[in-house]
Amino acid sequence: MFLAPLSFRGLALAGSLAIAVSSSAFAIGDESDETKPPPKTETTTKCADGKVWDTKRKECIVPKKESFNDDELYRAAREFAYAGQYDNALTVLHLARNQNDPRILNYLGYANRKAGRMELGMSYYRKALQSDENYILARSYMGQALVEQGDVQGARVQLVEIRDRGGEQTWAYRSLLQALNGYRTY
Repeated sequence: MFLAPLSFRGLALAGSLAIAVSSSAFAIGDESDETKPPPKTETTTKCADGKVWDTKRKECIVPKKESFNDDELYRAAREFAYAGQYDNALTVLHLARNQNDPRILNYLGYANRKAGRMELGMSYYRKALQSDENYILARSYMGQALVEQGDVQGARVQLVEIRDRGGEQTWAYRSLLQALNGYRTY
């Protein structure tokens, strides 16, 4: 089968299309990247003493199982953890109905690790990955913990796992890569 060479116009169009497709794929991956740090909400900007913002009541309340679903508890715990309020994050995480949810396990790991309980944190990361081996955020945090412990090779293994599971364009990958390059991360 003979293929005619592309004209200059055809090459330009093909190049533009390739750039547009790769740009939009990157933008989509970046916007929908659930591994990025959470935005601040009223939970950490208005509430105090471990209270969580109730969007229905429009006020800060003491978190209880019956007040929030697991997704809401997860989001509040993530926000607490990123704000350095590890005990508040742990309190909220323990309210989740599904304690085997890899997201809950991962943040139990993160909050414990950041609070100085490294081995307990690592055990939660392992449980999160047993529950979902494709959960790249748990791999990223585990890798960052391994860097903190001096196990650079173990962290590199997690970086490759993230890449091989399609996470190379995510915050989780970039954050672990930065940790491996000596930058302080999460």
